[in-house]
Amino acid sequence: MSFRHLIDFGDLSRQEWEELYARCAKIMDDPDAYMEGCRGRVQANLFYEPSTRTNFSFQTAMLRLGGKVFGFADPKSSSTAKGESLKDTIKMVSAYADVIVMRSPKEGAAKAASIYSETPVINAGDGGHMHPTQTLADLTTIQRYRGSIDDLNIGLCGDLKNGRTVHSLIKALAKFDNIRFYLIAPRELAVPEYMRAFMRERGMKFVEVTGLEPVIPMLDVLYMTRIQQERFSSPWEYEQVRGIYVLTRKKLERAKPDMMVLHPLPRVDEISVDVDDDPRAYYFEQARCGMYIRMALLMDLANQPHRIPGPVEIGATPRCSNPNCITQSEKYLPPLTKLVGGVECCAYCDKEL
Repeated sequence: MSFRHLIDFGDLSRQEWEELYARCAKIMDDPDAYMEGCRGRVQANLFYEPSTRTNFSFQTAMLRLGGKVFGFADPKSSSTAKGESLKDTIKMVSAYADVIVMRSPKEGAAKAASIYSETPVINAGDGGHMHPTQTLADLTTIQRYRGSIDDLNIGLCGDLKNGRTVHSLIKALAKFDNIRFYLIAPRELAVPEYMRAFMRERGMKFVEVTGLEPVIPMLDVLYMTRIQQERFSSPWEYEQVRGIYVLTRKKLERAKPDMMVLHPLPRVDEISVDVDDDPRAYYFEQARCGMYIRMALLMDLANQPHRIPGPVEIGATPRCSNPNCITQSEKYLPPLTKLVGGVECCAYCDKEL
């Protein structure tokens, strides 16, 4: 693999994904053979918001490869609480570590970190934007247990507006053949316009619906997501959509006998516990797959040499109007833009300018 960072699944070509999965499959079949894969390497976990699976699986992945881990799971325990900028934190940490795994509530934070880091940065979730290593876990699960990712009818259900796992998965599946999306969400939680523009630009097939039950018989994979309370501006707004989709054993009676049920976890009430013992429920296995694919990723990135970044333009007033974009709080960041569907967008959070 030739990339320096993993900020967005778009950083990977299909060939690079296939090489990464091939390594992952070997690790899953014989994990003891890779116990020295990152011997002497150090990983920094910078988690500015809560995490269980992603934080633990990255820690476990590095430890199983023979490396070490340090970091924080609460920014209040770091100098961020004293007002330290992201730039200064990253320049300092990248001098200590060989790879940085970062989660932030700010969209585009991992992209910003990569500008100043001398070691690879892995995006472990940036607000409601992207979560590429969860997507690696998703694709690994589908590939290993379905045998192929091509020719897939996939239903994405729940909070598609703020669901960074959904956005990353859509971007990833653009690299595969004959994918059809059923985007299942209430109108107020539908996919953001920049994701629609991305799909239209690439000729991807998708339909947007508000009901789960009418489309479940068509699906090869059902990807459930929780309604994310932390992304709502008020409790009242959350209560209006809370519990709108609940998958039960009864509803699964209409699904294909080999349909896969995935969920990035944690779940709240969107999958009933009576689904857990159904052979189509793969979400706990999905979490296990996440550890192995992260091992494969770390073997590449953590073993790359340090590289001192060059001079960076100092920004001014941010052009992006997204209140959760990293440029709103880290105002020194250079004003980066890109085209999405022919529209100029913020290069940090993908929002239209």
